[in-house]
Amino acid sequence: MTGPEPRSSTVTVRYAGGEERRGPVTMGQANMIRCMLRDEPEHINIHAVWPVPAGTRTASAIDALRALVVRHEALRTTFPHPPGEAPREQVVAAEGAFTVTVLDHTALPRDAARHADAVARGNRVERFHLNRDFGLRISLLALDGTPLFVALAASHAVTDISALSVLEEDWRDLLAGRTLPAVTAFTPLDLAAEEATPGGLRRSEASLRHWERIIRTGPQAMFAEPGAVGAEVEAEQLTLRSARGARALAGVAERTGGLPSTVLLTAWCALVAHRTGQSSCVAAVPTSNRFLPRLARSVNTVSQDALLSLDVGVPSFDALLSKAWGAALNAYRHSQFDAVRLWDMIDAVTHERGSRFTRDVVFNDVSTVPAARPAEANGEAGETGKAGERGEAADTRPAEQAADADGPALDLVRGPAQVLPTRVLTFVHETAPLLRLGMWVDPALFPPAEAEGFLTGLVRLLEAAADGDVPLSELTAVTGVRPVERGAGWTRVDGSWVSPSEVARALSGALGGVPAHVVEGASDEEGLTAYLACGDSPLTPEEAHTALMDSLPGRPGVLAPRRYVIVRDAPAETDPPGAWLRQPILREGAGRDRHR
Repeated sequence: MTGPEPRSSTVTVRYAGGEERRGPVTMGQANMIRCMLRDEPEHINIHAVWPVPAGTRTASAIDALRALVVRHEALRTTFPHPPGEAPREQVVAAEGAFTVTVLDHTALPRDAARHADAVARGNRVERFHLNRDFGLRISLLALDGTPLFVALAASHAVTDISALSVLEEDWRDLLAGRTLPAVTAFTPLDLAAEEATPGGLRRSEASLRHWERIIRTGPQAMFAEPGAVGAEVEAEQLTLRSARGARALAGVAERTGGLPSTVLLTAWCALVAHRTGQSSCVAAVPTSNRFLPRLARSVNTVSQDALLSLDVGVPSFDALLSKAWGAALNAYRHSQFDAVRLWDMIDAVTHERGSRFTRDVVFNDVSTVPAARPAEANGEAGETGKAGERGEAADTRPAEQAADADGPALDLVRGPAQVLPTRVLTFVHETAPLLRLGMWVDPALFPPAEAEGFLTGLVRLLEAAADGDVPLSELTAVTGVRPVERGAGWTRVDGSWVSPSEVARALSGALGGVPAHVVEGASDEEGLTAYLACGDSPLTPEEAHTALMDSLPGRPGVLAPRRYVIVRDAPAETDPPGAWLRQPILREGAGRDRHR
């Protein structure tokens, strides 16, 4: 039941009282602008739903929004730029106007919060024009004149998820009549100035070195396995709400002395590495770059990945936890960088290594962000009620989900699907009194039962670790999560899982059907060797390598050979595999000499 169409009206809201300023964009803004110019708007824009406090009048809600715009420079910022070029400058207006769309309903759907989330998602689909558009698209949902929700979409060039949470907290304080303290966090222009100092430039250079080390030595993709294909996947949200998980997390923290956030990150990494059969967990942890005090409450887009690499080659959970804080802090410290230079470096390194860096795992812990309330959106609005009220069948959830006095013992709820350029995306919204997180996973790798089993396994691991140290060799028995079965044709080369037969197929396809045969060297240093039968064509190793690299996106099980051997003719199909090695060699080499 959707109910009758609401009455729609547009309110133009004028503001004045800010300071006009201009200056360079920040590294985080440049990073997000790069994504906004490349990606579809519904994939890069963000959204939120703010429940309106009871008794609030429409005029008061709008007045509080006006006050937010005057208070926070990011909301008054545009990015002028010549056509065809990325913005390098930001301009803060002293005065201006924005609009609020009021949707007044005579009846709301049964799940009103989910309806508000759908409205906010709908506001994401149109591209923000960086040179002129206000950075928020705001809809105010009302019932017979009484406002119930603010549903908004935001330009990722001016805010991120953490910034939207700060805005919600300020908005609620304004509605409650509280006096807001002066803004002491970095404004975008303050941060740009800090980044340009000698210290800021040194941090950026150190970040590039940190990333390069991981990209040169870590696994090219966490999910290099059968079924992992394509650069983007449509994934359905799965939300965990668990009082059991929260109690267990607190128990591990008390037993070990670790911070709950570090304990949860450790458990997550241990389970991801176990499931993928990897010796390390490489994950992007975006929110963690707000660890500096003047960034914690900054209304800005600070969305630059902190790249975590956690070696899981230790005997037990406690040993892994002792390494995790240092690894996480190292990642956080190296999350300020020039995005253009970073991707130039990634392109150069991956061409040399013969891989494509894949951002497979994203872990975003926003549980310590202000205003992290159960009803907030960011893809999770309306999922805090009972499953039966949303129409989910009771038998789709584990039997362990019986509720207790503190909330659901273990509740799993499915939500909307969205397209993601990653295999596993996780948002941690709350760690106490409930462990509440949203997860999106590639359905080709995690059928519904396995996705639910993964989150259940996370809770079981925390419970076991609360009782005592857990040997990592026993993770299958403890969690019920099994490592992937890749099959006999897969092997580990240069720290990455690779299928030589798939490499041969990819090479042949990239070269228009040239017969190809790929063999593994006697040592990891030798890597793979590819034999290519070029016939009368003047094929070179450089051409072969470039063609393969161009075909790699969406093929995480393919790693380029270290050596290309060009022969004239392929051996007969009945010949043994060693016959390729006996063919006269026309040309051979690494193929890395030319980088486009």
